[in-house]
Amino acid sequence: MKSVFFASLRKRKQLRKFREAVAQLRHADDDILPENIRLAMDRLISDARTAEKKRDVDALPCLRDRLAFLIPPQRFSRIREWMDILAVAMAVAFGIRGLFLQPFKIPTSSMQPTLYGIHYMTPVGNSNPWAFRLPGILSGLLFSTRDAGLTIRESGTLDPDSLRIGGNAFFDKVLFDIGPRTYSLPGAPAKVAEYSGLAEDLQRTYRAGEAVTDGRLSLGDHLFVERVMINLTGLKRGDVTVFCTENISSPDGTKLMDQSGYYYIKRLAGLPGDTLKIAGGQLFVKPAGNREFHRIQDLAPVFEKVYSMQGGYQGHTNSPGDEPCGYYLRTEQEEFTVPPDEYFMLGDNTKFSSDSRIWGTVPRRNIVGKAFFVFWPFSRRWGLADSREAYPVPTGKSVRGTFPSMYLQ
Repeated sequence: MKSVFFASLRKRKQLRKFREAVAQLRHADDDILPENIRLAMDRLISDARTAEKKRDVDALPCLRDRLAFLIPPQRFSRIREWMDILAVAMAVAFGIRGLFLQPFKIPTSSMQPTLYGIHYMTPVGNSNPWAFRLPGILSGLLFSTRDAGLTIRESGTLDPDSLRIGGNAFFDKVLFDIGPRTYSLPGAPAKVAEYSGLAEDLQRTYRAGEAVTDGRLSLGDHLFVERVMINLTGLKRGDVTVFCTENISSPDGTKLMDQSGYYYIKRLAGLPGDTLKIAGGQLFVKPAGNREFHRIQDLAPVFEKVYSMQGGYQGHTNSPGDEPCGYYLRTEQEEFTVPPDEYFMLGDNTKFSSDSRIWGTVPRRNIVGKAFFVFWPFSRRWGLADSREAYPVPTGKSVRGTFPSMYLQ
């Protein structure tokens, strides 16, 4: 007797759920169903409600047959349902990307050590020792690293004519011969030359067992760029900003887009109306309407770490490299006033940065947004962008186009 009661209760529950499902379907497809089908579904819902009140559980099979006649079951309905969900998810994702957050990969080393492009990492004293302790595949997944160790197996000299580019669509590598053996290191030729030092002395003899490199090559930081707040709160000195290079050219007519791609990331150093100068390795700013120059870090405290001379930060120099170059602030006597609705951008890796000292200011319309969150790799920079203090090691002197202290991060 009890089993009969529970079976009847279960069928009544099925009857109620059937009515609710038909009502939901009727509401969801109201704009695409023909009028006669809509009216027939209204009658079906009414009949299901009547059967529910009368506890006529035997009416359920007939009601289901009527629904199947009105809306025949579609083939692969489960696949269609998942495709609909996927389409909605993609629409939401692209909407978020277009309006709020945009993923971005750091293309160069000009913002190091705040944000890193492709860079070499040494194991001793590194801020992320797990990048060297974990197996190569796991280290690659977590820290975007590739093995960049090179130990000589047989003595010999480097054959310059043997240098060749290999790799695939995802990873570059350089192959070369030392003595009778062929070796390879990850990265583009310029990057390999930077961290290996192979091009420094082509007459050098490498000895068997010698470790030329023992580190890893990281593929750089990936972050989200926030696109909304610049329209609500405006831009301020010190913001790490992403902008498109369209219509930005140096005074000699060289287009930035042709040299470096569509997007760039730099730190905003000068607002419209600011007068700038660099003297003694220090950037000075005279805001619009002011009579005196001020140190940039006094106006924007975030620049304090840029002048810490720790972890690769270097202050600001008049021009990239060891020789004067560029067109703006090349000497300590030069001043530059930022035009209206434009911004002066500098890289934190000032000695090796292509920035507004070379190609001038960035129009407001070109600015995409501000660096927001580093989501990969899981290095000390993971999290809110530009939120870490300088790594506590002396910046030191530059070697082969970089600072060795940057290899530690």
